[in-house]
Amino acid sequence: MILALGIAMTIKGQLIGIGPWDVLHVGLYQKVGLTIGSWSIITGLAIVLTTAAFQRKWPKYGTWLNMLLLGSFIDLFNWLLPDIHTIPGAIGMFIAGVVIMSYGIGLYVSPNMGAGPRDSLMLLIVHKFNISVKVVRTSIEVIVALLGWALGGPVGIGTVLIALLIGQVVHIAMPQCQRLLLRAAGEPNIEALL
Repeated sequence: MILALGIAMTIKGQLIGIGPWDVLHVGLYQKVGLTIGSWSIITGLAIVLTTAAFQRKWPKYGTWLNMLLLGSFIDLFNWLLPDIHTIPGAIGMFIAGVVIMSYGIGLYVSPNMGAGPRDSLMLLIVHKFNISVKVVRTSIEVIVALLGWALGGPVGIGTVLIALLIGQVVHIAMPQCQRLLLRAAGEPNIEALL
């Protein structure tokens, strides 16, 4: 839910661009119809089925929940949040969205219940072709952004910033989310586990 809120906030701040996968989802929404969240679910399902076929095993249940709930909550928050029509408003919404999105990623990854569809695709390519995560992740983001842009999705400086900086913010958010999870689970010696 938190990840979807961050994504929806960046979509509302789209005057400066949105994340590469969301460029694709918005482009599909504009060309074909349905909703942005529906396209998130549909592309997620295609990726899950593809990676499951290549790995010859079904993903963990967290992957399925991520796929279904993320798209549903993106649509809910896109409906609830106001449209932004000014550059300062878009910048503020975008920055807040990136921070919230990063903590949402940290919270969903920390329990280790399964990577989201897009992360599963990245890991499959990394393991299959022995290429670095950085190269694979960047390549996927660029390809998806270009495809979304060709469909009319909003590309801008925000798209580049998310592609380049989201990992840095997640790097800060992840340990904090792991400590929060362990604290919520009642683990007395949190620092020794991290």
